[in-house]
Amino acid sequence: MQLKEQETQNTIQQTQASNLAIVVEIVESLKKILEEDKQQKHPLFLNVKESVIFNTARRALDNPNFRFLIGIAGESASGKTTFVQNAIRSCIAEERTDLYTIVCCDDYYHDWSKELKEAGSYEAFFAKGYSFDTPKAINLDLMKQHLVSLKNGSAVRSPDYNFTTCESFPHGVLKKPSKIIVNEGLYVLNEGIRDIMDIKVYVFTPFEIIKDRWYRRAESRGKTGKAADMQFENVNTTAQTYIRPAMQCADIVMNGVVSSAYIQEMTEKIFRTMDNIIKKHKGVLR
Repeated sequence: MQLKEQETQNTIQQTQASNLAIVVEIVESLKKILEEDKQQKHPLFLNVKESVIFNTARRALDNPNFRFLIGIAGESASGKTTFVQNAIRSCIAEERTDLYTIVCCDDYYHDWSKELKEAGSYEAFFAKGYSFDTPKAINLDLMKQHLVSLKNGSAVRSPDYNFTTCESFPHGVLKKPSKIIVNEGLYVLNEGIRDIMDIKVYVFTPFEIIKDRWYRRAESRGKTGKAADMQFENVNTTAQTYIRPAMQCADIVMNGVVSSAYIQEMTEKIFRTMDNIIKKHKGVLR
C-alpha cells in the first residue's frame, strides 16, 4: 500500500514538472506575440500582467475540466461587445455551446417599463432621477448567482431586456455551462463581482470616440435630442465613479479602437500558438 502511494506521488510530481515546462513555453511564446503587438500603431494589448498568463496556462494544464470565468468591463460604447464577438469568431470556427458561454450585463437591467410609461418620455423619465448608468439599475446579485451556477456546472436562464421599452423578460435565453464563460458589461469588475473572475479584462477607449459611438447607438435605441444629451451627461459622470476605477484592478487592458480584423488576427495567433504547443507535448500531458 505504501509503495503504491509513493508511486502515485511520484507520478503526480512528474506530471506537475512536465506541465510546468509547458507553461513556461506558453508564457515565453505569448510574450513574443505581445512584444510584436506593442510595435503596432494601435496595439490590441495596452497592459498585461505576466502573472495572469502563467496562472491561466498552469490552471488549464493542471485541471483540464476547469471552467474559466472571464470578466470584460469598460465604459458604455468602449467596444466590449465588439471585442468579445470578434475574439469568439476567430477562435471558434463552428457554433459549439460546450466551448463558450456569453453572459451580458446589459441583459440584467431592472424592468422600468411601467415607470417610463408613467413619465411619458425619456426626458421626463430622466428628470425624475432615473438612471441606466449606475450599478443600481442592474440586478447584479442575480447576474452573480447565474455566473456562479454556470461555473459550477448548472445551466441558467438569463433575462431578456428591451432597451426601447425598458421591459425585462425574466425567463429569456438558456445559458449552458462551458469551458469559457465570458461576462461582459459596465460593472462586471466592480466590487462584489470581480472576486469571482478568473481573468479580469478592461477595454479602454478615448472619450471622443466613446461619445461618437454612444450617440449613434442611442439613436438606434430610440433616444435622440435632449433625452440623449441628458443620458450621455449622466453616462460620463457615473463612469468616473463606477467604471473607470476598474481599470486599476484589471489583469489585461485592451485597446477599444483597434479594427475587428486585427482583433481576429491576434486572437487567432494566440490560440494557434497555444494549440501548437499543447499538441507538441500531447504525449506528456495527463
